[in-house]
Amino acid sequence: MDRHTGVRGGVVAVALLLAVSGCGGTGSPGDGKPARTPAGTGPSARASTPAPSPSAGDAKPASGDVLPGMVGAAVARTQLAALTTGKPGTMAGYSRDKFTHWAEQGNKCDTRETVLKRDGADVTQDSECRAVSGSWKSLYDGVAVNEASKLDIDHMVPLAEAWRSGASGWDAAKRKAFANDLTRPQLLAVSAASNRSKGDQSPDLWQPPDKASWCQYGRAWTTVKSRYGLTVTDAERAMLTTMIDTCAS
Repeated sequence: MDRHTGVRGGVVAVALLLAVSGCGGTGSPGDGKPARTPAGTGPSARASTPAPSPSAGDAKPASGDVLPGMVGAAVARTQLAALTTGKPGTMAGYSRDKFTHWAEQGNKCDTRETVLKRDGADVTQDSECRAVSGSWKSLYDGVAVNEASKLDIDHMVPLAEAWRSGASGWDAAKRKAFANDLTRPQLLAVSAASNRSKGDQSPDLWQPPDKASWCQYGRAWTTVKSRYGLTVTDAERAMLTTMIDTCAS
């Protein structure tokens, strides 16, 4: 069963919530991202990257970071310099259904529930792996959350943004791995409001309101794009540089 929200089976409630928040049919409850049509229409440059191996569901963030698989600022700068520059591709052919999520991770847990457990404190789960209590702090806006149903699982590099920057040329297995990657800094439990404000925008168009998160955000975005061979625009690269430059030396 595909569980996108903290309450299993709330299809009608989710549909009403999305309608009120203005999310289109390409969005998905659980991360709430409507796809946008970019101003650029040129094809994305494609970087050839082998499909990643299945993610380990017990990956833990390194000390000082809230996301797993993070690299230091110096490595992130090297990764960023090596990324291919390209114009945003079109949304032609895009569908969230082409990125299978949330995948089962074992013990009745899917990717969403695994991230909720990983990112929270004192999280308890019921027999179906649903988070029934716990506390979380949203990285993007610093908001404290005590109900799992008020959290979205953000794709650091949104699925639609990935599509425009190279994922349109991937096979289904690689898209699934990308949408459920628990070993790299691609998935994060954040407040629904901050996630839906972000939508599918790149860093030059949206930045976390809490600037204290910019160092992690810039490193995480760069690491994910580097791992998956996705392209960046000139404006995106400039903002990522600004974000990484907020890291303490």
